[in-house]
Amino acid sequence: MNLIQALIMAGVEGVTEFLPISSTAHLMLTARILNIFQSDFVKSFEIAIQLGAIMAVAGLYAKKVRENMKLIPIILTAFLPTGVLGFIFYKLVKTYLLGNDGIAIGAMFLGGVLLLKLPIFNLQFTIKSQFSNSNKQTIKDLSVKKLLLIGLIQSVSMIPGVSRALATIFGGMAVGLSRKEAVEFSFLLAVPTMAAATGWDLVKSGWGFSAGEWEILMAGFLGAMVTAWITVKWLVQYVETHDFRVFGWYRIVVAAVWLGIRTVRG
Repeated sequence: MNLIQALIMAGVEGVTEFLPISSTAHLMLTARILNIFQSDFVKSFEIAIQLGAIMAVAGLYAKKVRENMKLIPIILTAFLPTGVLGFIFYKLVKTYLLGNDGIAIGAMFLGGVLLLKLPIFNLQFTIKSQFSNSNKQTIKDLSVKKLLLIGLIQSVSMIPGVSRALATIFGGMAVGLSRKEAVEFSFLLAVPTMAAATGWDLVKSGWGFSAGEWEILMAGFLGAMVTAWITVKWLVQYVETHDFRVFGWYRIVVAAVWLGIRTVRG
């Protein structure tokens, strides 16, 4: 992987990390298009640049967290299931799932269908549901049981193509958060989730990187942070007046194109 390839990958990560379209799948597809071999370093790079994207959220929401420190135990409680399951299945995920085109394509397609078919993602449904007392909840209203459920649903995103953002937004809306609250909680929950994933991966494999590889990692980190900053600010405004159906169609189209590329190239 050279510097130009790293910056392209970083841009893709920053744009896709917080959208319900799977950043992992997009990184895998981009690597395939750019003919980047899925080495251990590339897999670690794809994990590490996600931390760069997360730092954008940390910067944007730092004031909100400082002003309400009660959010910290709430976020950590929701993170707990993913942290435990991620630790248990780390080797399985990195060895057999990351880089597996077939699994990612299938998950992209299925996620797209769910975005189109599940009423919870439809704008008309969410507007109507806001008149129900059961849906007038904020992040601070969530019980421990609901927080753990969101974290458990987030854990499914260890499968490439599922999308961490999709899983957590769905989980949040399923337990009663509004669309905007669910999206913002997805941002906040990403911070400990990706920090833990990146830190654990570097502990397991990062210390063997060369000086050149560390430079590529840093360039990717910064590139992802800048593009994620822009994407997060746009998404918060977008979900106030739009539903998620466009992302469902997008996922299906990308899955079809990816399958075509895979078939042609073999």
